[in-house]
Amino acid sequence: MDRLGLLMAYGQPNKHSSQFRNPFGGRPWMEQSGAAAAAPGAKGLKGIVAGGITGGIEICITFPTEYVKTQLQLDEKGATKQYNGIMDCVKKTVKTNGVLGLYRGLSVLLYGSIPKSAVRFGAFESLKGRLMDTNGQLSTSGKLLAGLGAGVAEAILAVTPMETVKVKFINDQRSATPKYKGFFHGVGMIVRQEGLSGVYKGLTATILKQGSNQAIRFYVMETLKDMYKGDDPSKPVPKMVVGAFGAVAGAASVFGNTPIDVVKTRMQGLEAAKYKNTADCALQIWKNEGPMAFYKGTVPRLSRVCLDVAITFMIYDSFMDLFNKFWR
Repeated sequence: MDRLGLLMAYGQPNKHSSQFRNPFGGRPWMEQSGAAAAAPGAKGLKGIVAGGITGGIEICITFPTEYVKTQLQLDEKGATKQYNGIMDCVKKTVKTNGVLGLYRGLSVLLYGSIPKSAVRFGAFESLKGRLMDTNGQLSTSGKLLAGLGAGVAEAILAVTPMETVKVKFINDQRSATPKYKGFFHGVGMIVRQEGLSGVYKGLTATILKQGSNQAIRFYVMETLKDMYKGDDPSKPVPKMVVGAFGAVAGAASVFGNTPIDVVKTRMQGLEAAKYKNTADCALQIWKNEGPMAFYKGTVPRLSRVCLDVAITFMIYDSFMDLFNKFWR
């Protein structure tokens, strides 16, 4: 018998032999296909890049609705009240500052939206990769936990400083003599006057808002996608369907956490010093303005968020599909 025959007869390791060690052991997706699954870190990096691009595009489209929402949330009852609704806010802003007045503070959100979206989707993809079962599926708790983690990460690393500066910029425009001349000038003044903590006002409220926001949005989005795919996890979801799912996810998050958003906005405004903390802010709003004050700006926020989330998920999914074709 030649050497090859001897090897085949006696030397070939058996899959069931006690000495045989499957290099793919514990990795069922590799046993089945022999192909390596994407590591959570690699998926996270794709999410960071795709999310950053998505954030920049999305904010340029939806900013005017964010501006109006913030103005209405800052508008308190009494002698200082300036607006009688959405259209009144738009008309007065355009009359006083022109159409570009609706883009006041855009630079702040543009600078912040890219890292915010990058952190959000990068964290979600990374957590999703670690929480999926052997079939690549997320449980109900896994969807909520991955979304919550993404929201908390973006709140701490990007959203709080960005939102604080944005709200102060918009609030500054309401005064007779605005003091901020631009993004860097405004940030410099805030840091000089209040220290670095000045751009971290409302951190607790922001963590609550972003954590609940992304937990709701990603849970609804992933659940609707799973329902659409049925028994075929590899079934592609058309981008228009993704957009519709995104709008539903956005609406769910608005109704779920607008009260937190109102408190966060007040805590980040120029008059935040009159509140002792987040809980005191909520209590004062309740006592002085009533429970409906917690839903100020809901309509403009609803229109903005539904459009925002729909666009965001459509753009993000498109870039992830593109990346998956050449980025392994």
